[in-house]
Parts: sequence; structure tokens; C-alpha cells
Amino acid sequence: MLSPDDFTAIRLSLEVATTATLLALPAGFAIAALLAFSHIPGKAIIEGIVNLPLVLPPVVVGYLLLLFLGRHGWLGSLLDRFGIQVIFTLKGAIIASSVVGFPLLVRSIRLGLESIDKNCIFAARTLGASWWDTLFTITIPLSFRAILAGMTLMFARSLGEFGATIILAGNIPGVTQTIPLAIYQYTSMPGGDSMALSLCLVSIILSFMVLLVSEAMNRRLIRN
Repeated sequence: MLSPDDFTAIRLSLEVATTATLLALPAGFAIAALLAFSHIPGKAIIEGIVNLPLVLPPVVVGYLLLLFLGRHGWLGSLLDRFGIQVIFTLKGAIIASSVVGFPLLVRSIRLGLESIDKNCIFAARTLGASWWDTLFTITIPLSFRAILAGMTLMFARSLGEFGATIILAGNIPGVTQTIPLAIYQYTSMPGGDSMALSLCLVSIILSFMVLLVSEAMNRRLIRN
């Protein structure tokens, strides 16, 4: 049996994962396009910075975000002047999930963009199509499967995010406690193993459903 706090943790996990994925999508597509199509100097450095959260421990990522977004941090002090608090709020959990899952989104979209026949884009521009027309009629449709795959990976990664979230947002039941944080709390309590196992099963089911939905949409795109 799941408690009301468990259902809240499930809702918060879905909210964090959905919001983080949607907010990161425009920037992820822009950076992926930059890495796939441009030949600017320092491209390897940009790619390294984008992929850095993949190789850093999530706790390190969370601590760096804490230093940056804390009240004495550069951006945190600026936000504090406007009464915006990030630390120990749901916004902090969303930011942590966005940063950790962002490289997966960018890598997937980049692979899709690099697979596009550049002659299609050149032909459209030669025939007078604007940059925006080319983007929405050629680039995005031809890379939509990669975009969907990137969103699926980031969503699933955000559902399981723990290290950066607990550092930046804390483990506050009903406020920032997601499924992984609730599982961690149960494992630290005497007799909490059964509740931790229940939430583990919920996490597995949610992740599996995300994969099934993504695969169904992918097959439908292939048929169309």
C-alpha cells in the first residue's frame, strides 16, 4: 500500500521530469544544431561542456549548482533580489534534473540532425525557403524520431535523478521529495524496506510505460 506522501512523490516526479524535459528541449535542439551543422572554433570545448554532467558524479553537479544558485552565489544572489528562491524548492529539483539529463537530449538530437541529407536543406534554401520554413518543414520533421528519443531518455533520467536533486532541492516530503528521494528515506528507516520496494516497482512501471509509449510513437512515425 502506498501512503499519501508516496502518491505526492509520484506526482512530483512526473511533474519534475515533464517540466525539465519541455524546458530543456528548445536549448537542447539549438545546441545540437550548432554542434551538427556549424564549424565554429572551439566546437570541441562546447561539446565537452555539454557532456560534462554525464561524466561528473551527480552529487558534484548538485554541489556546483548549489554554489551557483545559492544566496551567496552569482545567480542566486541576483534572483534573491527579486524574491526568487531556488534552493530547497521544486524549481531546484527541475533545474537539477534539467542539467543532469541535458546531455542525453543533445546527443540524441545531434545524431538525428547529422543523419539528415544536407542536400535537402540546401535545395530548400536555393528555392527561396526562409530559415524558419526550412527548420519547420524539413529539419524538424526529418529529425523528429531523434527528438522523441532524446526526450524519452531525458524524461526517464529525470525520473531517476537523485544526487543533484538532494543537494540542490533537499528531501522535503510534499515539496521536493521525488520517488528516488522517498526510496532513500524509506531505506534509512527501520521497517521501511517494503515501502521502498513498492516505490521501486512504481518507478519501474513508470519507466517501462515511457519506453512503451516512445516505441509506439516511433513505429507510428515509421509507418507514416
